[in-house]
Amino acid sequence: MNSPLINWQSVETTEKRTMASQLEARIRQDIINGQLAPGIRLRLKELAEAYAVGVIPLREALSRLASSGFVSAADQKGFSVGRISAAEISDITAVRLHVESKALADSINHGDVEWESRVIAAHHRLDRLSIVEGPERLLKPEWENAHENFHQALISSCNSPTLLRLCSSLRDQTARYRFLSMHYAESSHRDVPHEHRQLMDAALAKDIGKACELLSRHYQTTTDSVLKHALLNEV
Repeated sequence: MNSPLINWQSVETTEKRTMASQLEARIRQDIINGQLAPGIRLRLKELAEAYAVGVIPLREALSRLASSGFVSAADQKGFSVGRISAAEISDITAVRLHVESKALADSINHGDVEWESRVIAAHHRLDRLSIVEGPERLLKPEWENAHENFHQALISSCNSPTLLRLCSSLRDQTARYRFLSMHYAESSHRDVPHEHRQLMDAALAKDIGKACELLSRHYQTTTDSVLKHALLNEV
């Protein structure tokens, strides 16, 4: 019996997409942690050498990051790291408070035993990870992933796919600001793990009003910390 023919062109395309996905995650993390500063030009040749990759997957990774606001793309000017501003974080937070509170309320209302298990498991992992590392107080990727999974678990029983997509997009756009907030959390004596425990307890108790209030306070505190401590450009 003859073996099926291998479509090598398809295999090569898949490998390039995989490389671009991995590269996208690496660059995204470097932007979040401030290794790639807001507004700087991203020159393909220099970046390809720094990440030891080819220009094609690099261009694809940057194009993907441009769709979520981490990177800006302009005709004839190439790519640059997206700028951050007080106006932007204030606007994103206002929208996020409205959208995610709706998703959380719906999720709690429809949450079952499986939902409760997801929330508890996600919080268990998050609660056991340190937030920052090193003298530069860089946000740990493991904590960032666990944090995203916890908030995703809270709204995972929401019946609206549109709301969930909006929540995911807004969460992505606030990632860099969250790093800035956590960088200054120690000086402001903020107890982030306690905030998460309170939020989990209210959600599991099916107290929609309290859970939404705690969620809003949690996000607003992050924004207020950034606006108080960080030097943002008005754009």
